Amino acid sequence: MTRRRTSSPERRPPNHDQRWRPNDRKGPVCGFTLRGKTCEKKGAHYCEPRADRFVLFCAELLVHTKGPHRRRPFLLRFWQEHEIGRPLFGEVVWSAEWERYVRRYRIAHIVVARKNGKSEIAAAIQLYLLVGDDEEFAEVYSAAKDMKQAAKVFEPAVRMVQLSPLLRGRLKHLKDANRLVDEKSHSHYEVITSDAKGELGHNPHGFNLDEVLSQLDGSLWEAMTTAAGAREQELMFTTTTETNDVASFGAVMIDDAERVQEDPARAPHVFTFVRKLPRTPEALERLQRIFKGHPDLPVTLDPYDERNWKWPNPALDDFKSREAMRRQALEARGSKLKENGFLQFQMNCRVQQATRYISLDLWDACIGELAPNPEWILPLIEGRKCWGGLDLSSKLDLSSLCLHFDNGWTWWRHWAPESVAPVLDEATGGQFSEWADAGWVRLTEGDTIDYDAIYDDIATDHDRFRIVDITYDKWCGEPVRQAIEKRTKLTMHESNTTYERMTDPMTELARLLKKRDGTFVHGGNPVARWMADNLEAKTPADDASRFRPVKPDRDKSGKRIDGMVTLLYGIDGRRRGGPAESIYKTRGLTVLGGRDA
Repeated sequence: MTRRRTSSPERRPPNHDQRWRPNDRKGPVCGFTLRGKTCEKKGAHYCEPRADRFVLFCAELLVHTKGPHRRRPFLLRFWQEHEIGRPLFGEVVWSAEWERYVRRYRIAHIVVARKNGKSEIAAAIQLYLLVGDDEEFAEVYSAAKDMKQAAKVFEPAVRMVQLSPLLRGRLKHLKDANRLVDEKSHSHYEVITSDAKGELGHNPHGFNLDEVLSQLDGSLWEAMTTAAGAREQELMFTTTTETNDVASFGAVMIDDAERVQEDPARAPHVFTFVRKLPRTPEALERLQRIFKGHPDLPVTLDPYDERNWKWPNPALDDFKSREAMRRQALEARGSKLKENGFLQFQMNCRVQQATRYISLDLWDACIGELAPNPEWILPLIEGRKCWGGLDLSSKLDLSSLCLHFDNGWTWWRHWAPESVAPVLDEATGGQFSEWADAGWVRLTEGDTIDYDAIYDDIATDHDRFRIVDITYDKWCGEPVRQAIEKRTKLTMHESNTTYERMTDPMTELARLLKKRDGTFVHGGNPVARWMADNLEAKTPADDASRFRPVKPDRDKSGKRIDGMVTLLYGIDGRRRGGPAESIYKTRGLTVLGGRDA
């Protein structure tokens, strides 16, 4: 056995048993044994011998193919081993279907800046799935935008085989077919095209989609992931750098990966390794909470502060050159175009002004008491003073009313036509209909929203609560205002989601979430939580002052945030009725002369 070198001897390996996993105790004792080490755990667990097997496969059979470590054993770096390899291949769950322990993770996303060894770690994973996973007739594939890009992962795998005496004797390289064949297990690994229509007949055991930022859509990923299911423990994974197209398939996938990284319980079968320089103070705080104590965490938002470079570039000072990054940073400072490239490819962050606004850990900390249904909250708020926010979408979509109460509670109504339920089920993994059945959403008959039902519900709430006023989106229209005022005599205030109107309530919402002292509670409303998770915020590109205008990003296709907009309107109404804060408190002293005093 090759003696392994520790890449970072000063760092102690994490306790992998403490990693979040499903609370599932089903199954017998694992019993997996490797070189005299036997796993005695049962249920969902971290199996150290299985993790060892992948680590030893890399160290003893593979070599680096390029760079300063070329032809040396492929000894996984500390972060590659403990933050990718060991959890990815060591986490297992009991499968009653297959009557054995299988890998917990079936989907994985590795998102880092360029030149951090994505191709080689992907090649190592693919070769392990081909010959190290005890899978007969394994089909392993790599794909990208085109054959040239896909070959960037396949070529390192071929070179690893050529430089390994054992693998060279076992695997046959069919150059014209871009295929590696293992005749012993009747398995193969090959490059495929990005034409999803031609890739529907596969039965993949492993699939790597490289650089999702270059994919036109998700058809290839969908074709391959939906083809899975006949294997005991298939693994579909992506390796990519951040994209700049906010409406692209790649952006959606990376955003979802970040959400799973923040809250693994939302998709226990998905593994994520996402390393991006945060763009906002909220995102920086979120990282520092989730990865508390991690030595590579960024300390500021400045992309030119070298203390922040290690997080998006875990290979920095090893096989990625710091001096080369310094040269690129120097060039980027003098060119907006080069700066955007530096941000995207070296800092691995999206060059845009829209960012996630609400951290779910802060949102969940403000549940107060968990409400099984909306009616449960009523005794806590009946007869109380509140401020309303109303957003009536088109007749074919979701509409929301939010009431923000003087005792900190917030209560929503949501309406939608029955016809939109299947669409929203698809967006929520089937949960939307469950929310409707539980009373969190009122579905009205037909293909369009029933405005009379909305007016009736608002009239009921007017009798039940002391509604001071309702702030409504101007796009609701004058007839809506007139109908509500005629029925209820409520005062209605027109608003919109501009920087001028939204900066103050969004800043106040962020403050309330961070306080976590009962001044804002929501009872765990699942529809509101979904929308909170969807909320993204924009800041103007030319805002150089300490005062940061902010507003909801309503341009993101498919992202419903109506409940958050109404919450902001309710907060705005409450603050409009209270004493105004000093401009010096909200904006600092920059208003005096453009600089901090």
